Amino acid sequence: MNTDDFLASRFEEHRNHLKAVAYRMLGSLAEADDAVQESWLRLSRTDSREIDNLGGWLTTVVGRVCLDMLRARNSRREDPLEQRLPDPVISPEDGGDPEQQALVADAVGLALLVVLESLSPAERLAFVLHDMFAVPFEQIATIVDRTPSTAKKLASRARQRVRGTVPLPDPDPSRQRQVVDAFLAAARGGDFEALLSILDPDVVVRVDAGAVAKGGMWTISGAAAVAGQMANFKRFSTAYAAEPVLVNGVVGLVGRQNGEVRSVLSFFVTDGRIAALDILSDPDRLARLVLTPPAG
Repeated sequence: MNTDDFLASRFEEHRNHLKAVAYRMLGSLAEADDAVQESWLRLSRTDSREIDNLGGWLTTVVGRVCLDMLRARNSRREDPLEQRLPDPVISPEDGGDPEQQALVADAVGLALLVVLESLSPAERLAFVLHDMFAVPFEQIATIVDRTPSTAKKLASRARQRVRGTVPLPDPDPSRQRQVVDAFLAAARGGDFEALLSILDPDVVVRVDAGAVAKGGMWTISGAAAVAGQMANFKRFSTAYAAEPVLVNGVVGLVGRQNGEVRSVLSFFVTDGRIAALDILSDPDRLARLVLTPPAG
């Protein structure tokens, strides 16, 4: 094995970790792939003999790349209507491959990624690297060009904004699935009261239909308002084949019509009720998702 092949082999050992970092930073699978590829390009142009800790060096590089991407993204977003749901990570109910498992470890659900979108790029980086990957503040400081003390403050501010905004999901997947099954049954039967009974009083539904011209992204809050969307839920349950999946590690559904994916639903179930429901129906993004064909 020549030097280049050896370096490529060592890089591959860190790929899943790097993509997990980039996904949490960016909320985009395609952009995460771009960030990981850029980290490889920078490694290939560096004398690896000068790198004592390859994993730490790569984490720093991918963090810096993601920080630049977030800053560029924020500078382009002047209209709040440009907001969108993060990309979902979809896997079968019995679990996914190692890359999927790394992407959604530590219950990194869509709801948490939505909250991370509200942080500044530097706050998001400090929180993700320190709180999710235990990167020391001394290392984070070199990425954000601040002191370790300032990096610690960035993570603390982010932690305060995140704390309490995303409750822990029910730990029992079968219990989660029972609640989702009850949701489908209520939707199919048009049973308003049954639907209302499984919604948390403060439930939040986020719908991402794509470009503003297609409807953009909007939010519905409160059990009564969400149950008022019964007609839409009934249309989903009767027009689409609802395939049970995991979406970012929690129960979800893929809605197919004539074999084509029309929507992805991610349910956040806590205390036996639906506390959040994220719906991706953007046809352009759905077309780019890599999904396993339904059984049968």
